[in-house]
Amino acid sequence: MAQKTLRIITDFDGPIMDVSERYYRVYQVCLDQVRRPGQPVKRLSKSEFWQLKRSQVPERQIGQLSGLDELQSQDFARMRRNTVHTPPYLSYDTPIPGAIETLQRIQQLDIDLAVMTMRRTSELEEAFQRCDLGRFFGRDRRYCLSNDYVKTTDVQDKPMLMQRALSELPPAENWMVGDTEADIAAAKAHGIPVVSVLSGIRDRPQLSKHQPDWIVDSFATAFQVILANAGWEIAGSANA
Repeated sequence: MAQKTLRIITDFDGPIMDVSERYYRVYQVCLDQVRRPGQPVKRLSKSEFWQLKRSQVPERQIGQLSGLDELQSQDFARMRRNTVHTPPYLSYDTPIPGAIETLQRIQQLDIDLAVMTMRRTSELEEAFQRCDLGRFFGRDRRYCLSNDYVKTTDVQDKPMLMQRALSELPPAENWMVGDTEADIAAAKAHGIPVVSVLSGIRDRPQLSKHQPDWIVDSFATAFQVILANAGWEIAGSANA
């Protein structure tokens, strides 16, 4: 008896791409832009900054922890939001160690693979071309925002993107891999099991609040969890 088609729908930033350097560079640029001449600031280390981001400390509070006053922190938060997804900084994103090997393994096993991201088309294409990642995702397996889409919130936008994907893709046993509450919301809204990874922009306590089916360290481990729990007859398993 043939196995049912298995499909993995994965987020891009977090499971596959490391965005921490981009976010940290933008933090430093915005801090320097907002500070007054001669004003002393406390420039957080990358690890300090990224832990604050992963635990969802608000941008204004990060500004204040860095030595900005309340009004400056508001400017800092606004500038960071308007800067972080702009082309000059996207080149700082790099594939997470092990992610490409995992994509290759999925491809070798002929498992259906789709990407679902809150990146805009141009932002996704930039990474696909620069890092040679487009080879893993067919044109009809790329779900992202159009360049002119007016965003609401990820938790609202991503379930709608999932709805579109499920209406267009052929039937399969779908699994979701992601690193945020938006991924969890998108999967749960459509009854899809979801594996959250700790390689992205949320830490374990933040992910736990939204009750994903599993929380694991990486995309590679998420893949092993999916293989084991989807009943695939293949060597390798992981403990959730």
